[in-house]
Amino acid sequence: MAWNVVIAGGGFGGLSAARELEKVMPKQSARLMLVNETNYATYAPFLPEAAAGTLEPRHVVTPLRDILKRTYLRLGEIVGHDPAAKTVELAAKGGGNETIPYDQLLLSLGSVSRVLPIPGLTDHAFGFKGLADAISLRNRVVENLELANATNEHQRREELLTFVFVGGGYAGLEALAELQDFAADAMDSYPRARLHGMRWILVEAAPRVLPEIDQDLADYALRELRGRGIEIKLETTLNEVAADSVTLTSGEVIPTNTVVWTAGVAPAPILKQLNVPLDERGRVPVDDHLRVQGLDSVWAIGDCAAAPDPRGGTCPPTAQHAVRQGPVAARNIAAELGIGTAEPFTYRSEASFVNLGRYKAVGRIGDRKLRGFPAWFLARTYHMSQIPGYSRKAHAILDWTASMPFKRDIAELGSATRPKRLG
Repeated sequence: MAWNVVIAGGGFGGLSAARELEKVMPKQSARLMLVNETNYATYAPFLPEAAAGTLEPRHVVTPLRDILKRTYLRLGEIVGHDPAAKTVELAAKGGGNETIPYDQLLLSLGSVSRVLPIPGLTDHAFGFKGLADAISLRNRVVENLELANATNEHQRREELLTFVFVGGGYAGLEALAELQDFAADAMDSYPRARLHGMRWILVEAAPRVLPEIDQDLADYALRELRGRGIEIKLETTLNEVAADSVTLTSGEVIPTNTVVWTAGVAPAPILKQLNVPLDERGRVPVDDHLRVQGLDSVWAIGDCAAAPDPRGGTCPPTAQHAVRQGPVAARNIAAELGIGTAEPFTYRSEASFVNLGRYKAVGRIGDRKLRGFPAWFLARTYHMSQIPGYSRKAHAILDWTASMPFKRDIAELGSATRPKRLG
């Protein structure tokens, strides 16, 4: 008899679980299915560099079929769940719904940008969760430089050359630092825009940035960014976002048409349709073996799960935790089916890095704190070890090497995704 194991979500957690199941489950004993909306996995830590042109966008994603050898990949989304019948409903890409039976179900549905009820936010702001967001934001920066170089209106230039990032966590600081680096390099090609100058602003509701790392490292990051002319507005948030301006809680109105929202994440909303328990933050509560509380044969990992952290509380929504929860959940699923022994999730994060643009970063490994180039080099080394697929590792190295002596590409490719109509 072959067991049906269904994995919902092909991000860090789901992909690492599928790879581990292929190792531990004998070939004839299980049918493995991975359901994902795309046929690739995105290495999210590289999104800022894809936006900044340091990495070719295709090199921050890896085709799932290149990594998985015997897992059946289905493009679509799990939209329904019957725990009693042990079935899920698949909304397949291309149309049509299908009922899929399972013996074991693993939820790894990730997260979405957490938005607040700020007028105009969803209409006018960019998110920064996927490859499309990174490419769109890069195109906006290049397009704004082109338009600013062409216009003679001071107010219009001010709007085009002002970029506001909201959220002082990892994603916000890395995206801001990389894109500001990119735009500063590109300004050599836009003499009229260069005379006006750019304005880059970070808005953070808390009294500090980077709450995930030590205060002295966060202070170093702030000094580095301020030294590059970036304005940091702490204990501030947005009152309103318009097409050509943003209003802060301080009352200041900033002319801009580029607002990037990176103020936290929320579990995937589809979880509300899947007949699983949810905590007050919309996450699926699991025990220390990553089994969903109160359900048989259902497991959850990654950003969508409220997993106990060995240090106390619940695990933060980071790739570091998801990629380590995946193999543990896989081995526990195998143990449930009579193969191997179950084990608890015991990972404790001992390292963290935040890139601050070319050759600068802050980080910690155990008790050792790093700043500047050493932190940047170790961050690159770590990410190189984690990105799946040998070809993607090689492509990333080649991209980084080529970016050192040459300027970054300033081609605006927004129109490449909008083909002209025939005739």
